[in-house]
Amino acid sequence: MRILSAAAVVVLLTAPAYAQMATPNINLIPELTSKTPEEKEQDAIKEKAYKESLKKIPDAKVSSDPWGSVRTDTPKAAVAPAKPKTKTGSSAQRSQ
Repeated sequence: MRILSAAAVVVLLTAPAYAQMATPNINLIPELTSKTPEEKEQDAIKEKAYKESLKKIPDAKVSSDPWGSVRTDTPKAAVAPAKPKTKTGSSAQRSQ
């Protein structure tokens, strides 16, 4: 009985390793081939057309901030300046 259970354990442990080895040799990255002069010329034409199309896109001059009308223009305005110092004590009473 011990021999049978030991053999079962060995088979169970080697089955995943055998399954990985049994797969056919698949190359997911094919060897890179050099491009023909015609393909290089086509790529250059496509690249030139792409760059020209990028030049046609206008610059975004308007802010696309949907909350821009709600907030103030400058973020520094969000920080309130310190209150002006008021005179206290005897010097404040004299000036009144």
